[in-house]
Amino acid sequence: MKITPVILSGGSGTRLWPLSRSLNPKQFLDFLGKNSLFQKAALRVRNDLNFNNPIIVCNNEHRFITAEELQNVGIKPKSIILEPVGRNTAPAVAIAALNVDLGDEDIILVMPSDHIILEEEKFINHVQKAIKAATEGYLVTFGIIPDRAETGYGYIKQGKKIGLDEALTVDKFIEKPQKETATKFLQDGGYLWNSGIFMFKASTYLEILQELQPEIFEYCMNSYENSAKDLDFVRLEKDNFERCPNISIDYAVMEKAKKVAVVPIEVGWSDVGNWQAISDISEKNAEGNSLIGDVISLKTKNSYINSRNGLVATIGVEDLIVITLKDATLIAHKNNAQDVKDVVDILKNNKREECNSSPKTLRPWGSFETIDLGDRFKVKRITVKSGASLSLQMHHHRAEHWVVVRGEAVVTCDDKEFVLNEDQSTYIPIGKKHRLENRGNSVLEIIEVQTGSYLGEDDIVRFSDIYGR
Repeated sequence: MKITPVILSGGSGTRLWPLSRSLNPKQFLDFLGKNSLFQKAALRVRNDLNFNNPIIVCNNEHRFITAEELQNVGIKPKSIILEPVGRNTAPAVAIAALNVDLGDEDIILVMPSDHIILEEEKFINHVQKAIKAATEGYLVTFGIIPDRAETGYGYIKQGKKIGLDEALTVDKFIEKPQKETATKFLQDGGYLWNSGIFMFKASTYLEILQELQPEIFEYCMNSYENSAKDLDFVRLEKDNFERCPNISIDYAVMEKAKKVAVVPIEVGWSDVGNWQAISDISEKNAEGNSLIGDVISLKTKNSYINSRNGLVATIGVEDLIVITLKDATLIAHKNNAQDVKDVVDILKNNKREECNSSPKTLRPWGSFETIDLGDRFKVKRITVKSGASLSLQMHHHRAEHWVVVRGEAVVTCDDKEFVLNEDQSTYIPIGKKHRLENRGNSVLEIIEVQTGSYLGEDDIVRFSDIYGR
């Protein structure tokens, strides 16, 4: 029996700032090898392992990076469903369940996109053994066998075997405990971390949701039935989806349903929720340090140092997290790794761009990076992929100078179209319609110098765009 994976990709990963930001959150970052967490999740359940093509539920802002990440690892999704607003996991799973062809084989495996599972084959074996319980109408969750007294996770108290392979009844779900309680759970045994991974028949989930949370069911049904197809995406109807309560599947369904089972697993799982968790799973030298990038460490112990912008040198420190980027540096004690989100809150309140985008910003056509910024000017390095094109657009407040440093650019400026080669340049006055295209086989790189009274990214009037923005 084939299973349909549902990958939930709506998280923002604020505790992994400054690397994780709202426009490029942690699921799209690479922490352990060549693939991002999102790609690892998709590859874990690829269809040659007896899975159907996956359903992705993601933020509208992440639609192009989601599609590109899948394309880069050769995975074709069944659907990429775009949430107009975030409404937590209960509505997201409902939308995915509505997208499944309901019938005898409508089992779905719901996974967050930003977790690490080191023993993937072992995980898939547990999933296969849980099929029987899901087929029998159970809502199955996977509980992680704990190896420490962790206060950052919710817990599941396991019950008795129900005669369906590895599945056990669930006695109760428990909120994140205090240290003393977590220590007692570890000593007593029979308590599991709540992984946020679930499996059940889509039809079963919808029936139980309609019974327990009729409001969520109705709004999700209306939003899905009035959704629109846009390129490779399914755009949910906004008004109904916004009316959905913002609630997790745990609170809305799992804690209230009658037939709930748990499968205990030990598969090298981590939700990589903060820099301490990243440090725990990273390779270390003899001093217990994880050193990434250009780093010199003297008399330094048990630290995680990740330099993505120049040399970092540490002397006589221990238990530190150090992250350096071009526009931001984080230095924190490992004991305070959870508090990074408080820094992000301050940045949001002060409307600082460092919480939203990285120096290098991804776009469906390529990327751009701000390399200098002044009172009335901004300098960018723009990279356009082969065959890609920016939108036909105009700006009210800025002019632009383009210098081609690599490749061949096709430029539209009002009613004129012309080609620029390396070392050639052009000027786009304020108010002129313009477009930049790469019709060649290699990457196009230009240096753009903006001048004007306002240089914000929202000063764009689009007239046509192949990406539907």
